Amino acid sequence: MIFYFNFTNTFFDAIIRNVISKCNIFKGGYTVNELINVIKDTVKPNFLNIKTSIQTYDRDALCCGAPCWRWLYHALHSADKWFINPYEYEEPDFHEEGLDNPDNPATVVLSDEQLLEYLERIEKKTFDYLDALTDEMLYDKPEKCPYTRLELVLRQYRHISFHTGMLNGQTALATGKFPMWVSETGKYVDDGIFFGRYRKGRVGP
Repeated sequence: MIFYFNFTNTFFDAIIRNVISKCNIFKGGYTVNELINVIKDTVKPNFLNIKTSIQTYDRDALCCGAPCWRWLYHALHSADKWFINPYEYEEPDFHEEGLDNPDNPATVVLSDEQLLEYLERIEKKTFDYLDALTDEMLYDKPEKCPYTRLELVLRQYRHISFHTGMLNGQTALATGKFPMWVSETGKYVDDGIFFGRYRKGRVGP
């Protein structure tokens, strides 16, 4: 099985090279759905990191004219809509038109508890979706969608990480401390201590 990539974007190219390296596609070590497994393994930290953002940010602090919780919802809504197929999508019950755009005024106010519950639903939905895919399906375009499944996945890696960093930057400016950040799921420590760990499994000095 041979794959050809022609990514000009440096970010995407770096991810693809990393995935290829892990999968050993060109080394004769490729196994069934290994690429899917790599995606599942690497998307989990994205969800953990944005969860930490919710648990540490000042939701009402303004960022570019909108409260931080609106930017958080923007990131979550995008992951919910764009990770799978944005052209075949049902809005969540609490959504109102324009709520996902922080520049738009909105009458709905979502609590952090609602946002955390929404994140849990998105994570389950995402992993259920990935469990139903094969590696070959990543190079197909979902119905009505101009992007391949792999492109949709990579776009959400970028988007979630961008807004997580944006929110954590706000927190760091306000508190002088950077929230816990993990690159691997196994480094996440669920003990309610959100500061003093930067890709570490222990509380720093």
